[in-house]
Amino acid sequence: FLSVQIENPVVPKSNIDKTEMKRLVKLLKHEQVAKANGFKFIAGIDEAGRGPLAGPVVACACIIEEGVYFEGINDSKQLSEDKRKELFIKLTSHSQVSYGVGEISHIEIDHLNIYQATIKAMKMAVNKLPLVPDYLLVDGMNISYLNIPSEKIIEGDTKSQTIAAASIIAKETRDQLMREFHEMWPQYGFKDHKGYGTKKHIEAIEKYGTCPIHRLSFKPCKPTIDIAEFTLSC
Repeated sequence: FLSVQIENPVVPKSNIDKTEMKRLVKLLKHEQVAKANGFKFIAGIDEAGRGPLAGPVVACACIIEEGVYFEGINDSKQLSEDKRKELFIKLTSHSQVSYGVGEISHIEIDHLNIYQATIKAMKMAVNKLPLVPDYLLVDGMNISYLNIPSEKIIEGDTKSQTIAAASIIAKETRDQLMREFHEMWPQYGFKDHKGYGTKKHIEAIEKYGTCPIHRLSFKPCKPTIDIAEFTLSC
């Protein structure tokens, strides 16, 4: 769409210090431009779990009503675990925040490939929103869904409050799933690395082999024998 020049928004009175409020207002640039172009419900979209060797990929779509600010909000990867959990609780319990979460299993990831699985998770998240968005701000990916206009923003989780919120909700949702998986397969240490290919995780795979939630299309989880060829030869 055609971008328009917008004036500095009126900043509401709050207990947030001026430096932080200035940063938060800057995080609303993309949302404000979209609103100035006539869009009302702008959803930020992000994912968590594209890189791990195990577990699902999780995406979130998030809409935050105008005039609502979350102190300290940022890319989930730049937050401490405690701050991320705090913001997750605030976001998911706030009456002026709407969100939807999409989860695609390791099985579908192996079947589709991680890129297509991520797109599917993002579309699922949009579909689960209680509001129908009319514009999408997407972190680093192009998606086309239900003819809703969308904008790809590189490193969007550091440039948009709604994308940052989506990144936090997606990350915390996935981390909790991985903590639950740890209870089932503690030998892999999922509660610590959340399925990413750390030295400890790879050593566990070498020692114990893979478990039911490993992505067999990812190295070093790939079977040493081609499963399709093995099946045909039997």
